[in-house]
Amino acid sequence: MSDTMGQLSWLEGGAERSAQWRSESGWPAPKKVVVADDTMTADTAYRLALEGTALLWRGDFQNARQLLSALVRRVEHKSDRARRAKAGKAPASPSELFHRHRLQQLQRARTLAMLLIPFDAGHAIPLRRAPDVREACLEAYGPADAPYVASLRELLGVIGAHEWRRKGVRIPSLDAHIHPWYGVFSPVRGEYVELVAQAPLPQGAAGTKLAFDIGAGTGVLSAVLARRGVQRVLATDMDARALGCARENIARLGLAAQVDIVQTDLFPEGRAALVVCNPPWLPGKPSSAIEYAIYDPDSRMLKGFLGGLAQHLEPGGEGWLILSDLAEHLGLRTREKLLGWIADAGLQVIARHDVRPTHGKASDPDDPLHAARSREVTSLWRLRAHPVATSE
Repeated sequence: MSDTMGQLSWLEGGAERSAQWRSESGWPAPKKVVVADDTMTADTAYRLALEGTALLWRGDFQNARQLLSALVRRVEHKSDRARRAKAGKAPASPSELFHRHRLQQLQRARTLAMLLIPFDAGHAIPLRRAPDVREACLEAYGPADAPYVASLRELLGVIGAHEWRRKGVRIPSLDAHIHPWYGVFSPVRGEYVELVAQAPLPQGAAGTKLAFDIGAGTGVLSAVLARRGVQRVLATDMDARALGCARENIARLGLAAQVDIVQTDLFPEGRAALVVCNPPWLPGKPSSAIEYAIYDPDSRMLKGFLGGLAQHLEPGGEGWLILSDLAEHLGLRTREKLLGWIADAGLQVIARHDVRPTHGKASDPDDPLHAARSREVTSLWRLRAHPVATSE
């Protein structure tokens, strides 16, 4: 299930060696690789990483983790110096700040990804004091029949995701936990889940019979709708991990008789009294597969949902669009453009329910995007198709 980009080759002990290369970010295998161990200093490692030379670790695993922490400190120090140098210049626009921040994050990730860890077949790490990561890697990558190499930073993300999957995220409206898989967006921002839990369901005989959940992810919104009494929910997604994750969560919650998980792009066939969608909130190009949960290239999913909604609603049915206005505060999309897309799709806004985010970055003055995040509002837009005019 991992994005494998060919072979990684390097010289070691005077001989040419190679192994499979894995990168969830979709980065190609580094062209320059040197073997590194406990004798390499952090300054040397940082210089090589900046030059684009990867370090294949052969020393103690815990020392590799310490080296990665040292690289993080050097990258952050460089970023602080760059911010101070720009402090006296004219203030950048919100969109310039956003694009500058994304570029810095990409450069940071690329530099830190230069520290590589070898794996044997079966996901075992042949290093001193290496942890047993076989279960975590099997969840993220699937089986490994041959040796491979991946970045230590990615491995730490895999380990962290394994812990999230094991412990789960508590969802108050479900009085239960949702267990996200690696690469599937975790419902840690609970305000949007609460909006779906509290908005009034469509009225009428068909109001609680069938709902569509477009882009189901972990399946959390499908579970909330089922628990609210919707008799049947059709949840859709295109990502294989999301489909497996949603099925597992729905089964764990005992809702498999009410919720069907379907692999399709946006809408399933037919019409429903309620169609819910929580698309990625920011227009932009993802820099990795995981970022598709955050960035919607050219607002494809948002515009696709709005454009097809009227054709998939029962008469009198509602579409619920869950969307943050962060993109508006960053200058990436205007409210007028969003309202224009809604109107052009033959839809009308019948209500909107708003909530302020409570996550840490919303109140962190040191966040580069704090000015925009501090004004962010998450909304549930209740949409209905305009009545079709008939001639007498």
